[in-house]
Amino acid sequence: MEYRHTPVLLAEVTQQLTLHDGSIFVDCTLGGAGHTKRIAQLIAPTGILVGIDQDDAALTAAADTLRLGQQELPTIVLLKGNFGDLDELLLEARVPYVDGFLMDLGVSSPQLDHVGRGFTYQEDAPLDMRMDPSSSQPTAADIVNTYSEAELARIIREYGEERWASRIAAFIVAARGAHPITSTSKLVEVVKAAIPASARRTGGHPARRTFQALRIEVNHELEQLERGVRSAIAWLAPKGRIAVISYHSLEDGIVRDVFRDSAQGCICPPDLPVCRCGREPVVRIVTKRPITPSAEEIDRNPRSRSAKLRIAEKR
Repeated sequence: MEYRHTPVLLAEVTQQLTLHDGSIFVDCTLGGAGHTKRIAQLIAPTGILVGIDQDDAALTAAADTLRLGQQELPTIVLLKGNFGDLDELLLEARVPYVDGFLMDLGVSSPQLDHVGRGFTYQEDAPLDMRMDPSSSQPTAADIVNTYSEAELARIIREYGEERWASRIAAFIVAARGAHPITSTSKLVEVVKAAIPASARRTGGHPARRTFQALRIEVNHELEQLERGVRSAIAWLAPKGRIAVISYHSLEDGIVRDVFRDSAQGCICPPDLPVCRCGREPVVRIVTKRPITPSAEEIDRNPRSRSAKLRIAEKR
């Protein structure tokens, strides 16, 4: 598979991270290294670039991208893993601190476009959805065919924000009773049947929210996100920054809440004359409101439409 990915909010990320020659930068979701190729130029030749991804194809493509046409390169360390395990990965990389982090969340364009990965509802493929296809974790097919109706309804409602979650779960359980649901096309067929025709006329593809929910459940994305953002903040040097691009409200809400919690100072009752908790803010929130793509960028890259960029700076 040729790994091509258009980086979202590239100029904004590059400007906000304020990196320079000698900086230590970590891309927690390396993908095809679209953002990181530009940042590598800024921190070369004495900087350190750590790239993390769960996908072997992404790591291979990124290694080629970073070295292609570069006059000077920083020290490059590429690691396979999930940013939820950031502490262990950065210990492996042997960096003392980090000046800038980037997390570009969700599924990359190559993963969506590669039919065999099972992320897309537009093509028929095995129902997989693992970010790391070599892992032993359960696939989307395992979840669809083994979870109870109540549990399916919960994840589709919670992670997909789908109003028809209970009905979709009931239809899935009825369909799998006849034959296991093992392909994307079969799941799309079941979801379409579950959603009333009048509701299918608006809101995009009727299976979009269910597929999102299953992908999040398969990869434990929300739990990994909170753990990863908190770890990144802990590793930042003073004045170092973390940039997170999210693509749906659940991700954005977690990033917003972790930033707010880390920026919170004293939590003592307001009637206490002197602070007793001793709590100090750890970060300063740079983006009071998230940065979103311009109309021109959305026109060039429609997949950027829902992107939101938040930045925090270590105090």
